[in-house]
Amino acid sequence: MTIAVTGATGKLGRLTIDALKKAVPAADIVALARDPAKGADLGVAVRAFDYNQPAALAAALAGIDKLLLISGTELGKRSAQHTAVIAAAKSAGVKFIAYTSLLRADISPLFLGPEHVATEAALTASGVPFAILRNGWYTENYTASVPAALKNGAVLGSAGDGRIASAARADYAEAAAHVLTTEGHAGQLYELAGDTSYTLADLAAELSRQTGKTIPYRDLAPAEYAAILEKAGVPKVWADAYAAFDVAAKAGALFDDGRALSQLIGRPTTPLADVISAAL
Repeated sequence: MTIAVTGATGKLGRLTIDALKKAVPAADIVALARDPAKGADLGVAVRAFDYNQPAALAAALAGIDKLLLISGTELGKRSAQHTAVIAAAKSAGVKFIAYTSLLRADISPLFLGPEHVATEAALTASGVPFAILRNGWYTENYTASVPAALKNGAVLGSAGDGRIASAARADYAEAAAHVLTTEGHAGQLYELAGDTSYTLADLAAELSRQTGKTIPYRDLAPAEYAAILEKAGVPKVWADAYAAFDVAAKAGALFDDGRALSQLIGRPTTPLADVISAAL
């Protein structure tokens, strides 16, 4: 059984390769990456795989039994990219596809939802057995701002008191590896999120506790928050996106209490405090 992972040199891809290597021989794993040279340290075979080169995808999937399709990062292009990968997988004889979608993609207020819904529909139409991993937020999405919070003396955002049930990226990677290396997942849709939830004020309080400094949470109007991010060097399209994500979080888009993720990995999800500690 040969398992391939797309986007294998990205953060989630690397962690998934690591998790797979704990479950199956490295010889049974193939890393698929736009730039194979970046995967030289993965310890598995690496093949060139560019979502934007659809004619070459089927050949790269030759001999692959199971595929993890990690959603691309080029917003607005992903539906076409993912559909091309699914078609190539079918042509190559791939027997199972797992796809990293978005938490409650079909009803999510996040503007990311439609491309994921389109990909889920393409999977259904393909006839290839599949599982959908609707990943919630990565805790690292927020702890990435720890250096800025320490520098500025505050955690900034527009999420109000919205509760965020995030989990560590490694938790989602472990879940993907489990789905790829065990049976009974075909036709399943998993809504994946952290066991516990927190507000950005809670995050600021935990950061304060661990650093011994008083770091409050400042809740800003979305336009103000986006402007601050842009002034700090974040491209406008992403500054606006991050503010929109917080608005959605305020409306409950990042909360889930189903605990499907911890059930898949067989342990509690990584606590917020541990991810903050790692960031520090």
